[in-house]
Amino acid sequence: MRVIIILLLLSFISSPALASTVMMGDMTWQEIAAAIRDGYTTVIVPTGGTEQNGPHIVLGKHNFILEKTAPAIAEKLGHTLVAPIMAYVPEGNIDPPSGHMKFPGTLSLRSETFAAVLEDTVRSLKAHGFKIICFVGEHGASQAVQAQVARKLSEEWKDEGVRVIHVSDYYDENNGQVAWMQKENPKEINVEAHGGLADTSEMLAAHPEGVREKLRGNYTINDFNKVGADGSSINANSDYGKKFLALKIGAAVQQIEKERGK
Repeated sequence: MRVIIILLLLSFISSPALASTVMMGDMTWQEIAAAIRDGYTTVIVPTGGTEQNGPHIVLGKHNFILEKTAPAIAEKLGHTLVAPIMAYVPEGNIDPPSGHMKFPGTLSLRSETFAAVLEDTVRSLKAHGFKIICFVGEHGASQAVQAQVARKLSEEWKDEGVRVIHVSDYYDENNGQVAWMQKENPKEINVEAHGGLADTSEMLAAHPEGVREKLRGNYTINDFNKVGADGSSINANSDYGKKFLALKIGAAVQQIEKERGK
């Protein structure tokens, strides 16, 4: 009996139970190995950014939003883990500065650098046994690069049962945010403007301390070069934000389920 108990204890120690999180950065290597053995072979690679977002939103906007959406997507999919969020993405030319790089604090990668980081990340995940690797990007300039890398590696591994998915529906018009707002409040014109209604609402839902309430304003395209925002955040609120986040999550889950069911 004593031998049996010892063997059981050794078995428990060498084969840890699945962690209570889907975030790989909060797991040990043994927990990740156990998860993969248990069928957790889908992984989300979230790409955020470090960029100016007008006078009223902190630079980590995209990353704070992904802290909410990425694990929610993984949990709804099931058998899915989430890699650490990439906080550096293309944000404009560095020298001479363009786009968001005109504003202090923004950190930018060249597109070819970003592509190389994505590729090395995916190759690392494949080496550990992941089969479906999904790019979920919060930033517009990241989308084309993610799509390019996903196509390249999926073609390379088409005979190995490994696919890389650029989850475009999370970010583009297929997430339904604009269509929903047109029904909810047709007077809101530029819903997706930088630092505008959607951006501010999502932050109020995901990380309200990252919004400087007194600096919200009715900005327009003519204000961008001065303040870094080109949309109005006057009517933004956390209820809108919760809906916007739910639409992104739902669109991503639907696309990934469709893709990995092929």
